[in-house]
Amino acid sequence: MPHLLAAFVVAFVVTQIAIISTTVYLHRSLTHRALAVRPAAALLFRFFVWITTGQRAREWVAVHRKHHAAVDTPDDPHSPAQLGFWRVQLGNVGLYKRAAADEENLRKYARDIPHDNLDRMFFDHSVAGLAIGITMLVIGMWVLGYGITTGFVAAGMHAVFYVMLAGAINAVGHVFGKRPYRNSGTNLKSLALITGGEGLHNNHHAAPTSARFSLAPGQLDPGWWLVRALVFLHLADVRHSEVHFTSTSA
Repeated sequence: MPHLLAAFVVAFVVTQIAIISTTVYLHRSLTHRALAVRPAAALLFRFFVWITTGQRAREWVAVHRKHHAAVDTPDDPHSPAQLGFWRVQLGNVGLYKRAAADEENLRKYARDIPHDNLDRMFFDHSVAGLAIGITMLVIGMWVLGYGITTGFVAAGMHAVFYVMLAGAINAVGHVFGKRPYRNSGTNLKSLALITGGEGLHNNHHAAPTSARFSLAPGQLDPGWWLVRALVFLHLADVRHSEVHFTSTSA
């Protein structure tokens, strides 16, 4: 396999690990309490989030809960209706950082998220986590015979993939697609397939406490597939089997 293609494939796989960890653990479990994850699985998720995204759980939860509480108002941290499509798509990281730096937001929206010794020793240190992740990726590519440079290229591709897909969830997911329920989110099957189901954003806003984003035949939710596997392995429990809607169909 050519080096550039190998870098692309590895970067895409790493990005999918990051996205699945984000949607299942940070989003569905911590933010909306749609499922409870056993400590062993939670630790693995925390590690993957740390080395692939550098995100702090309390900050991610606070920003997303504020988005739901103030969707499409001036207080929404990343609304394309307020800020424009391209500012959210391309500047999503900056918007998140600005909202995450607000201590009042953390106190208001993430006061129930524990801050333990593992956070203080490891997971709060974003740069260290990303450095470990990049080092592991570079060494892995070197061991596979593709060289150190290819490893760094893969790391760079992963960063671009993750940032752009995260931006697309907030930008594309509120502009393009179908709206079967009365909210500003949209459903886009193609986006859902490569974002762990997050592209079914209209469904999520209609039923935010549901661990399952796919609510109609033909909708693909890879995050839900992992949730089902965790439940089967007794590593997680879903909060409720029935979908509780906060907005109705259009």
